[in-house]
Amino acid sequence: MTASLEAPLHDAAETDVAAQVREVAQRAKVASRALATATRATKDAALHALADALVAATAEIVAANALDLDRGRADGISPGLLDRLALTHERVAAIADALRELAGLPDPVGEVVRGSTLPNGLRLRQLRVPMGVVGMIYEARPNVTVDAAGLALKSGNAVILRGGSAAAHSNEVIVRVLSDALVAQRLPGDLVQSIDAWGRPGAVALMHARGLVDVLVPRGGADLIATVVRESTVPVIETGVGNVHVYVDESADLSVALPILLNAKTQRVGVCNAAETLLVHEGVADEFLPVALAALADAGVTIHGDETTLRLAPEEVSVVAATDEDWAKEYLSLDLAVRVVDDLDEALDHIRTWSSGHTEAIVTRDLAASERFVAEVDSAAVMVNASTRFTDGGQLGLGAEIGISTQKLHARGPMGLAELTTTKWVVQGDGHVRP
Repeated sequence: MTASLEAPLHDAAETDVAAQVREVAQRAKVASRALATATRATKDAALHALADALVAATAEIVAANALDLDRGRADGISPGLLDRLALTHERVAAIADALRELAGLPDPVGEVVRGSTLPNGLRLRQLRVPMGVVGMIYEARPNVTVDAAGLALKSGNAVILRGGSAAAHSNEVIVRVLSDALVAQRLPGDLVQSIDAWGRPGAVALMHARGLVDVLVPRGGADLIATVVRESTVPVIETGVGNVHVYVDESADLSVALPILLNAKTQRVGVCNAAETLLVHEGVADEFLPVALAALADAGVTIHGDETTLRLAPEEVSVVAATDEDWAKEYLSLDLAVRVVDDLDEALDHIRTWSSGHTEAIVTRDLAASERFVAEVDSAAVMVNASTRFTDGGQLGLGAEIGISTQKLHARGPMGLAELTTTKWVVQGDGHVRP
């Protein structure tokens, strides 16, 4: 995200954009009221209708996406981001299936979080209720357009989307398809709106629409997220970049560690839960690293290693000397930083120093080591003998997700339906007055 997103609204044109975005937000606020009393059956029927509409429009969506991909290649977008941007017939079908799975999940709205009867007879309930209007600012991820719309609908919210120029053609078609499907279900089409037409000034206006937009979720690169967190007057749920670690402990079953590592790094590289750093206990480095480095190289991974890794690498494996920049980097590519550590303490210290707080994994057969790792790693998700790729709303049974929160207030980790609600207190009495 460039500095232009941070600029204040000065001239008449930008002021006009701000007014138009506020009008969009006002329509979203009005539309959200239609869901305040909607039954689960109504919302689930709408989700199935959205899924059917996407499938019916697959050819149009894929054709629009091809225009975005052509522009992305011409603009030199990285392979990882191109992968995030790409939609195929199979991916559209999977996105539609995710909406149907979302329909099968419990409705969080109206859930009693806690309740009691006070000694004076007042009956208390704390209920889950919708946020109201959710804003999303994200990059090159047309699947997020659908995920955000589906999650917002099920949790009783309207959503305003700023999907970025890289996916402009894809998002234009998807938003129109979703909006038309909602109208066909006798729900307001304004429940799903896009402000892409107003570009970066529109994103700035959305960040300043406090009072109309209830919460803003940025999802994308570090610069985008930092800018939104810093500049927004609307409350923000911060999603984070994924500088993700896999630590192979001295007691690890190495036959398990290797497939976990390969899955975490290579199953899909352009995503925030892909591994970016491998830490290996020195007690198993001589045995594990030559095999692991060879397997990674065969998968096309470029290794950025410390001195011990350089020494242990097989002759046929090229290793680049790692620097602090490598330990800090979210590659989103077939690159991996590798370091040999003296013990669990050094692994934990490395993670504390360089982690983005997203996901870390330990491979171990030592219960005490796993318990220490879980207790001392301060990240949104911790995996024990499992790939980091499981930090995902769908994989964890939450349905689609609106992002992975790396903050600590309100929501942390994959944000599903419950994270798009807030609560209200309902107090019932029989003429009670406070003494």
